[in-house]
Amino acid sequence: MPAAAAAMRLRLLSYNIQTGISTRAYHEYLTKGWRHVLPSARRQANLDRIAQVVAAYDVVGLQEVDGGSLRSGYINQVEYLALRAGFPWWHSQINRNLGRLAQHANGLLSRLRPTEIREHRLPGRIPGRGALFVRYGDDPPLVLLILHLALGARARRAQLAYVAELAGRYPHVVLMGDMNCRASPLDETDAFAGTGLQEPPGLGPTFPSWAPRRCIDRLLVSPSLRVHRLEVLPCTCSDHLPVAAEIDLPPDLAASVAACRVDLAAT
Repeated sequence: MPAAAAAMRLRLLSYNIQTGISTRAYHEYLTKGWRHVLPSARRQANLDRIAQVVAAYDVVGLQEVDGGSLRSGYINQVEYLALRAGFPWWHSQINRNLGRLAQHANGLLSRLRPTEIREHRLPGRIPGRGALFVRYGDDPPLVLLILHLALGARARRAQLAYVAELAGRYPHVVLMGDMNCRASPLDETDAFAGTGLQEPPGLGPTFPSWAPRRCIDRLLVSPSLRVHRLEVLPCTCSDHLPVAAEIDLPPDLAASVAACRVDLAAT
């Protein structure tokens, strides 16, 4: 087996960062709700703590990031985290553009050079939900889908069906994000039946971060990808806890993805 293929284990993280707001109790949604609209001096320090968490991973999918508006001090938070945590590649997907007031976004931080990035608008009566499609390598590719799904069950089922159709086109897929599902996405809709995607067992609750009761931040993988480690991190920088995973790639995929590794010191 080639050395590059044998060594390919990826460290992944999915994190809803609530635009850098640390919430410690339900009443703070009301008493400190102004932080969702106006800038806060503590937000930047909290983003620095988030940067320390994400820095340990190869690829990070972010939800509830601000793309640069009043509430974030006109800072693109994906770019900020990339710079603070040393990620050479990043991408911000604006899903709900409220102008200077708010820029609701998904985000990607990556130490691998993406071969392709596509933004998908997810269906729903109320617009503003998206899926970020990231491809690494060509033959075969590893496909990463970063999601933030609707709260309503009907809209969420339509969104899951849309995502399942995307995922079904590829043999090696990782699906991760804030899916707002009380049960597994596999139980919410039969759309995944033909994709082969699986949800590894043992993932604990992720919300709310101060007293976790619900597992709504999830990760699904193709059968070809072996999940070596899966855990919820005790990081209370948001109202969600982050989900971390290590996945082993099969040899042919490892060789393809290894081509996305770049020696930055040599460039």
